[in-house]
Amino acid sequence: MESQELMVRASWLYHVEGLTQAQIGERMNLTRRRINELLAAALEQGVVRISFSSPLAENVDLEARLCSRFGLQDAVVAPAPADPAHMHAVIGRASASFLDRLIQVRKPRSIGVGWGATLHETVRQMTGANEPAMRVRSLMGGLTRGSEINTFEIVRSFAKVLNAKCHYFAAPIYAGSEEAHAVITAQPVFREFLRDGSNVEVSFLSVGDVTGHSLQVRYGLPPQTDIGELVAMGAVGDLLGRYLDAGGNPVDHPLNRQVISPELDAYRGIPSRILASGGPHKHAILLATLKAGLATAIVTDSESARMLLGASDARR
Repeated sequence: MESQELMVRASWLYHVEGLTQAQIGERMNLTRRRINELLAAALEQGVVRISFSSPLAENVDLEARLCSRFGLQDAVVAPAPADPAHMHAVIGRASASFLDRLIQVRKPRSIGVGWGATLHETVRQMTGANEPAMRVRSLMGGLTRGSEINTFEIVRSFAKVLNAKCHYFAAPIYAGSEEAHAVITAQPVFREFLRDGSNVEVSFLSVGDVTGHSLQVRYGLPPQTDIGELVAMGAVGDLLGRYLDAGGNPVDHPLNRQVISPELDAYRGIPSRILASGGPHKHAILLATLKAGLATAIVTDSESARMLLGASDARR
């Protein structure tokens, strides 16, 4: 009974009155070690239960559940913005913070990046570093228009903020035909670049959807490509320019044989594969990539996280 009373008194002083363990020890005439034992026992026995009123606490719970459900190494869940127009900025800010910590702790020698509005926002918000031995590589071809879809601009910006070496991939995202694709990828310089891209330690990509929100749908597809045809074949979005079905498998469409980016099997060999995307239009492709094990880490918003977990629950 005395021990229970001490436990309650110490817990009250610590959690309610905000005293330090040393101050509690002085007031109760106990050692700091004994106070620490009492506080630990109070939690273990349920005498004290800690809850968080901050909405960020729910996001931490969502992160843990995403990792458990999909076998991820890491998950970052940002609060969903009230205005969907701010989604890229919100995901970009969360991604920048995550990458800052990853680079500081892991010191990867190479990072492969894609392109898109989320990556554009991410690199704008990253903290400068000095990693002259690091290589930043384009993982896919791209377009020459607009900073968000220009692979040169994206990879240059990442290399600049990290003070790292920059390796461009000077190729279009799609060849004009399957025959043209064979000619382009047969060149030693492109074979080497695709191989080196698959050998990076960290990849950082966003996923694309099949709606009008997608920059690739609006600007990046070859002329005469019918996105409706891709959807009819089961495509829910793309990763590395490769259109995938709801199970995360490439659809049988010529476009997937024209894309100039690493094969998915080679991409899976990258140890740390980070996908950063959010918003309702990305839900289907995010779920597809997670189901297929194409990511080791995800950065998304809270509404998307709840959808991913709910959809996973519904399949059980």
